[in-house]
Amino acid sequence: MATINSLIDVDETRCITKNTLDILAEKGRDKNIAIVGHFPWIPKIRKIARKLWVLEQRPQAGDLPAQAAEEILPQADVVAITGTSLINHTTEKLLELSKGNFIVIAGPTSPLSPVLFDWGVDVISGVKVLEPEKTICSISEGAILRQVEGIKLLNMVRQR
Repeated sequence: MATINSLIDVDETRCITKNTLDILAEKGRDKNIAIVGHFPWIPKIRKIARKLWVLEQRPQAGDLPAQAAEEILPQADVVAITGTSLINHTTEKLLELSKGNFIVIAGPTSPLSPVLFDWGVDVISGVKVLEPEKTICSISEGAILRQVEGIKLLNMVRQR
């Protein structure tokens, strides 16, 4: 998806410089937060949320199975959904269950396309490749996202 983001014309005037963690912390402080996908910043969100649920296809300690989405997402005030949901074809159902919540699609697999705003998404947190050679080299060396060179993290915000 980051490759697609580098091919499409991303309107960076709709993007903010805050990272996903900061956006979720601001919108989710003392609220119920549901996160679909186990992100590395889960412990930090746990500290500021009234209640935090993590839904995961392959649950880790403290996570709930993805099948709990129907019960959990309607209880949340803030929902973060991994961009991988687009690949595994669960996005439509997850967005339906999250309707009326503040919704973030997050991760390097998130397409920076404003069409997601039509589906109720408030923020799209994705990656744009700026220097493909550096990015490919970093990935081939086993870099995790924060170590990947030649990319730009972008957060596209729905305009109201």
